[in-house]
Amino acid sequence: MTEDVIKPLVCVPTYNEAENIEKLIGRIIEELPIAEIMIIDDGSPDGTGDIVNKLAVDEPRIHCLHRAGKMGLGTAYIAAFKWALERNYTHCFEMDADFSHDPKDLPRLLEATKEFDIAIGSRFYAGKLSIVNWPLSRLILSMAASLYVRVIIGIPLWDCTTGYKCFRRKVLEHLPLHKVKSEGYSFQIDLNFRATRMGFKVGEIPIIFADRAEGGSKMSKKIVFEAIWRVWQLRLAALGEDLGYFFRGKRRPMPGKSN
Repeated sequence: MTEDVIKPLVCVPTYNEAENIEKLIGRIIEELPIAEIMIIDDGSPDGTGDIVNKLAVDEPRIHCLHRAGKMGLGTAYIAAFKWALERNYTHCFEMDADFSHDPKDLPRLLEATKEFDIAIGSRFYAGKLSIVNWPLSRLILSMAASLYVRVIIGIPLWDCTTGYKCFRRKVLEHLPLHKVKSEGYSFQIDLNFRATRMGFKVGEIPIIFADRAEGGSKMSKKIVFEAIWRVWQLRLAALGEDLGYFFRGKRRPMPGKSN
């Protein structure tokens, strides 16, 4: 595949999204016809995976990875990324299945990867809120999480935990996906941190984020506490890595600075 050919894969983890999935797939195809779609379904008892299978019969742009049960958001994305890297996809999106991420922003994120290695759909870009129908407690939690991450590990982003992203292939080729064990909020923090440390350019574009209209939220206290602790794990691991390179008299590899 030549460099000027763009072949994106939109990766969407699902668990009990039967109310949304057919409509979402239709919108993705409508907004970004050049994209293919990978649904990673964790054995949804409501038949989400079966719906995707039926749609895929007549639409070759639709794919589905079926997993035995709830294995987590992070492992779902990593499975999709590895699947994409085994094939000739040039970009990979992360996207929620509940319409909180508007499919109309897919072309904007893809266009932004001409400037950035990872384009992030930011809910708090430049400190301006772009969130609809969120309870105040959830809003405060997300904003506080991003501030916490910026202070502890220094990621220069307004929105450190958003899950609406587009990666250029070269980023996923260099990220040590086998080392990423995080889920939820911390998965997004983990990838952002690793990518920026490797010299990749991570940029934000403003989006309007709407709370899900159908189904229930997947947020839990476990996800929040994991993120709090994971930030310190990343910070300490990075410090240890930097000290190791210092004492060996070597420079840390920066593949994102190579071009």
